Amino acid sequence: MLEIPESERGLPSVSGHELRVAEARAASPRAALFAESRIDFARVRSASAVALHMHQPLIPAGPSPNGGTSLTSAALISNLEHMLNNPHQGDNHNASVFHQCYKRMSGFISTLVDAGQQPRVMLEYSGTLFHGLRRMGLSDVFDDLRLITCGVRYRHAVEWLGAPWGHAVAPSTPSHDYKKHVLAWQQHFAALFGLEALGRVRGFSPSEMALPNHPDTAYEFVKSLVDAGYDWVLVQEHSVEQPGSGGALEEKHLPHLLVCTSSSGEAASIIAIIKTQGSDTKLVGQMQPYYEAKNLSRAPLGGKLVPRLVTQIADGENGGVMMNEFPSKYLQVVAEASGTDTPLVNVSEYLEQLRLMGVGPEHLPKLQPVLQKRIWDRLPSGAGPERLAAVINELKREDDRFHMDGGSWTNDISWVKGYDALLNDMERVSALFHEKVTRNGVPTHEHRYQNALFHLMCSQTSCFRYWGEGAWTDYGREICRRTRAILTHDF
Repeated sequence: MLEIPESERGLPSVSGHELRVAEARAASPRAALFAESRIDFARVRSASAVALHMHQPLIPAGPSPNGGTSLTSAALISNLEHMLNNPHQGDNHNASVFHQCYKRMSGFISTLVDAGQQPRVMLEYSGTLFHGLRRMGLSDVFDDLRLITCGVRYRHAVEWLGAPWGHAVAPSTPSHDYKKHVLAWQQHFAALFGLEALGRVRGFSPSEMALPNHPDTAYEFVKSLVDAGYDWVLVQEHSVEQPGSGGALEEKHLPHLLVCTSSSGEAASIIAIIKTQGSDTKLVGQMQPYYEAKNLSRAPLGGKLVPRLVTQIADGENGGVMMNEFPSKYLQVVAEASGTDTPLVNVSEYLEQLRLMGVGPEHLPKLQPVLQKRIWDRLPSGAGPERLAAVINELKREDDRFHMDGGSWTNDISWVKGYDALLNDMERVSALFHEKVTRNGVPTHEHRYQNALFHLMCSQTSCFRYWGEGAWTDYGREICRRTRAILTHDF
């Protein structure tokens, strides 16, 4: 099968090859994906899994083609490039360390495998990071990552996780746009590492661990993942609840089945792996999941006794712990855990072993997004979106803590409150894209489609709604303006 070109006319490959991507994913039999595991799961008592999230947004901060310096004329560049160009601002001096962090797992994995050990790591890189690194000419990152992604000797140790291309937060990104992020990331990854490698991407990592709790948005979120061929999704412990009681999870170290039902009564489900609460970078940087797993034993699931799994994800480059402490601690833990009854594993590898034991999705305890029980207690099945909106408004009037903002890795930061101007711009541009592009059936392989989609996805990056009003919201609104201009001029 011919591979997908990495870029076209200066844009990353984000659309136009949807059929080839779908065919490649369908042609990858799950049972054969993890035959290279080499871990003796029959003697595993418990296990741990760690994932590294890597991201840099694209921002309008580069040199202008006409020599100007204004926001409206600045080139769209990676924030990493901006950091390198301005080393004396804030923490920008870390840029060169970040560069090393984006590729260092290749060296760790290859060294450990060559030494006969059993390293494991899950990697999740945003599409904006991929594009920014390539635009900067940092081919060394891709060369190193390709070794452990495609190399037969090492690929069993690394699991890539899918992500929304532009690091969009699912609860407050239009569902039809979020689906485009999901598909765009798959195509971009296939263009970088090949269709065979894409076939092995079975898990999904939502940006900011953001899980929608609005029933219709949550349903569309899960349906988008299932339609794209994903088997499981990573969710934050406090962003979900038990359907019957609305209470917290009783067994957070076993897989669950996330079931999301729309106001029209349609249901979509996907396996959910629980990321437990805690200080993410410290937990991963100091390999806490392994030490927690050492104190756990097997648990009943589907009539079998299965190993419990402790799972964590953290930024792979941010913070002193990840930059400085993680490398030595990771090497130490891999050496200690290899060949024991508490190994490091990757999640899809773990789920495949459960399948071989006869434990499938139908055996998993169910969960749903947080706060939904209060809705379902009042909303009849299939009542529709108008009645749902009325119920949500009733609950908000009764309790000012009730919200449909979704759950994420933090309870302290909102990607909605205080960002009305940017969100309004995003919604208007999204509606214009639907009007000019989707409704008119513009082919996804056309440059004008790809250019508009690229800018639309860049505008929806969560970073523009993280630091509060200021330069970052200005970046987001400027990219919205550019997207609007493209849609008005080219369509």
